[in-house]
Amino acid sequence: MKKRPAEFSEEELGTFQAFKKIVERLRAPDGCPWDRKQTHDSLKQYLLEESYEVLETIDDNDMPSLCEELGDLWLQIMLHSQIAEEQDEFKLEDVLRKINTKLIFRHPHVFSGKDVKDADEVSVNWQELKGQEKPENNSVLAGVPKGMPALAASQSLQRRAASVGFDWEKLDDVMEKLVEEINELRQADSKDEQESEFGDILFTLANIARRMDIELESALRQTNVRFTRRFNFIEDSCRVKGMDLKKMTLAEMDSLWDEAKGKTG
Repeated sequence: MKKRPAEFSEEELGTFQAFKKIVERLRAPDGCPWDRKQTHDSLKQYLLEESYEVLETIDDNDMPSLCEELGDLWLQIMLHSQIAEEQDEFKLEDVLRKINTKLIFRHPHVFSGKDVKDADEVSVNWQELKGQEKPENNSVLAGVPKGMPALAASQSLQRRAASVGFDWEKLDDVMEKLVEEINELRQADSKDEQESEFGDILFTLANIARRMDIELESALRQTNVRFTRRFNFIEDSCRVKGMDLKKMTLAEMDSLWDEAKGKTG
């Protein structure tokens, strides 16, 4: 019979040390079979899923769920750190040392008395200091993850380019560019041209969102939620009225859609 591990007190459960011990116990030879079999590679999907679940709670302004989901996300970080330590790759202390060193270095206006006038100057300084850390890869655009969602990556690329002055002077200029790109899509003949022009439209929309301080991924996620909620209302209304959605005219569905907007938001 396995020896039952000592329980943690309520006070201890609120400590980082308890969290670390629990993860170590899960990965121990007599720990959890599922946790023991995980690798850096096998955990990738869970890291991504947990990140999206955190984003969803923020979109919903659900603070109790955010508290819980941040813990789930933190677990992924702890598992990766524990696996790395077992394989003599690095330790959790190395992770903490690197991020603490990076934060101090990139915030000289906080830790070294450097004067800055606003958040924009902080962003410019951040990119310059980042370049000093890795001079062998000094492109302003370096560091945008290849696996990042394309819309979010577009905004990240544009923010970095704008930090060195590569940006439109006015929002109206970008709006005019959007009209130009839409016209080019209309004139595109081949599938390749259409795909290219459509990408240009999305990239321009990402630029507009950035200029308006709108996070494109978040805005689109919320639109998806609204669409789902309204379309579900249409489906429910059809069931209550004994109507077949597939046999309804577009005008009838539009009428229900307008009703859904008024009742579900």
